[in-house]
Amino acid sequence: MTVAGNLVKKGISFVQQLDQRKPTPAQLQARALQGLLRRAEKTAFGRHYGFEKLAAAADPVAAFQEQVPMHDYNRMFGEWWNRTLAGEADVSWRGQVKYFALSSGTSEASSKYIPITGDMQKSMRQAALRMFSCLPKYNLPPSFYTKEWLMIGGSASLQDFGHYQAGDLSGINASQPPVWIRRYYRPGTRIAKISDWDERTEAIAKMAPHWDVGVLTGLPSWVQLTLERVIEYHGLNHIHEIWPNLRIFVSGGIAFGPYRKSFEALLGHPLTYQDSYLASEGFVAFQARPGTSAMRLQLNNGIFFEFVPFNEDNFDEEGQLRPTATALTLDDVEEGQDYALLMSTCAGAWRYLIGDTIRFADKARSEILITGRTRHFLSICGEHLSVDNMNEAIRRTEDILNVNINEFTVSGVKADAHFAHRWYIGCTPLIDTDTLSGVLDEQLMAVNDDYAAERSAMLRPPQVNAVDPRLFHEWQRHTGKMNGQSKFPRVMKGEQLAEWEAFVRTKQ
Repeated sequence: MTVAGNLVKKGISFVQQLDQRKPTPAQLQARALQGLLRRAEKTAFGRHYGFEKLAAAADPVAAFQEQVPMHDYNRMFGEWWNRTLAGEADVSWRGQVKYFALSSGTSEASSKYIPITGDMQKSMRQAALRMFSCLPKYNLPPSFYTKEWLMIGGSASLQDFGHYQAGDLSGINASQPPVWIRRYYRPGTRIAKISDWDERTEAIAKMAPHWDVGVLTGLPSWVQLTLERVIEYHGLNHIHEIWPNLRIFVSGGIAFGPYRKSFEALLGHPLTYQDSYLASEGFVAFQARPGTSAMRLQLNNGIFFEFVPFNEDNFDEEGQLRPTATALTLDDVEEGQDYALLMSTCAGAWRYLIGDTIRFADKARSEILITGRTRHFLSICGEHLSVDNMNEAIRRTEDILNVNINEFTVSGVKADAHFAHRWYIGCTPLIDTDTLSGVLDEQLMAVNDDYAAERSAMLRPPQVNAVDPRLFHEWQRHTGKMNGQSKFPRVMKGEQLAEWEAFVRTKQ
């Protein structure tokens, strides 16, 4: 096993060296766009917008931005992807699309159908291999590289509609794991295809003693639930009693911060955390080095990125693009500013608003942090509170009060002639809501100056409801999202908020 481990380690070090022989970030992105335009020029979308001429322009990036409009999901699906879903080939990407990722995100009730092309699958596998090639930087022993990877996600049992199959992205990937990891992949396709979350978790718990897991991957909330079940099933004190060689947790999908304290209570010794940014639209970025939680954009992997400054000039109060919105390229961004991410991809998304906001932590390294969602922020009277602010305030509140806070959601409400934020916080143990509200309010003012200013004007103290954390999981089961991939919305508005509050009342 040591010989095999050394061979694997040397192999990925070689991949790492090859990956370092790169042009500048701007050059990589220009080449990526030109490649996308060339490969899609014969599609209906490419002919409509003249991709052949754009690719041959003196400045293809500027020509592309001038000619092709920005798209949100409704526009992209309504004008193009609906034809792809109906089975038409060569619509916005070459060939016929055989897989669609079902994604409702955290703010939409109905499922979105995101095309997953063969080229996009290759892109995702390439990014995963690059992420794996960064592991030697973490000084892991050679034996680690032959340990197993437990990937927690959606069911690999896909819905078959004849000319295409649809399901969770993690399920699509689990049904066809990359060749280089197949030998080490757990729970294996048989268990991964179990559609019921509870049944799938039970099967994982039963098989746990037969595996030597070195790496966990998945959304923190679902991975934590899985570890809790394994520990309970086998009567353990912590997960390292059954998986002593567990060393790495590859986290993605949502911020790990709110889960860290309760997650680490399940461990026997510390883990190394590696953040990743894998969306249904593409593998955007991953943490490529120790000492940071920022993630390196994948600039030469079938995706062209643009960045829309997340401000009132470009977005309305609902977080939707204004018709006059302008997008920047990589050269023009600044560190410390929030941007909404646009992607053009080898799955046929063009200047597509993915819905996430990011911030450059290190422009020279093209490293970013996810700061929230374009529709998941609160600014009912000018407080401009982002999900990033909320996560940080929750983490500080958790430490000050010595409690565990796994889940939360918040909304803006009227409070007489003023406004307030109404919070539902999954807290263990449950504590006095006035105390929780007071500490949270102080921490929100500490992390956000606009919030502090409005608290002395139109914004009243937060209305906090401390609830059993299991209520959030019950809601996901109630809404059919107990699946290993769905995220609980950090900000609720409108009908979704009304349904959530009605559900909470039935549990009180």
